[in-house]
Amino acid sequence: MSSLRIFVAVDIPHSIQKSIQEQLSSLRMKIGDSSVRWMPVHNIHLTLKFLGDVSSEKVDSMIHIVQSQADSHPAFDVQIGGLGTFPSSKRPRVLFIGIQAPAELGALQRGFEAACTSAGFRSDSRLYSPHLTIGRVRRGITPAEQMKIKSALDGTKIDSLGSAGVDLVHLYRSELKPTGSVYTKLFSAPLKTQEVKTESTRPGTQDH
Repeated sequence: MSSLRIFVAVDIPHSIQKSIQEQLSSLRMKIGDSSVRWMPVHNIHLTLKFLGDVSSEKVDSMIHIVQSQADSHPAFDVQIGGLGTFPSSKRPRVLFIGIQAPAELGALQRGFEAACTSAGFRSDSRLYSPHLTIGRVRRGITPAEQMKIKSALDGTKIDSLGSAGVDLVHLYRSELKPTGSVYTKLFSAPLKTQEVKTESTRPGTQDH
């Protein structure tokens, strides 16, 4: 039985991608590529639910969940900015840019988690921490390399990169290649648009 490695995510606008690339240029020069595997900017995304390896027969079920959740949740904006690490700054394994999460993002993620669990997909009990992964520390680095990473992170500040509209969710396939992960969109669905209530206008008047 064939399987696909899949996840649900939100794309980042090109304008934000460009800002990330500009902000990270000095950090990448300080750290280098030997100790950190940097995420290509075009691959940076906001993960809502990682499914891992799923049988190809269950992909249709996941597509249905994506459509159902998109129909049930409104579009919203997120604020992007700040530099962080997992699990800690002393022993970083993942480098990321932060997301200021509104209530709508939490509701959307919980909706996906509940729907996926009900459909028999693997559940995740960890607290959701929205972020944009920008790099992963390579295994087996020396203590000196680890200190170099920490020093570079301590000396780098990434302020607000702006606001990004979240109006589409995507089901992605991830293929692990020697040159890095390759992401392919399998399905996309728009979030519910906010209804704008307008009052009727009498002739000769104008709304402001």
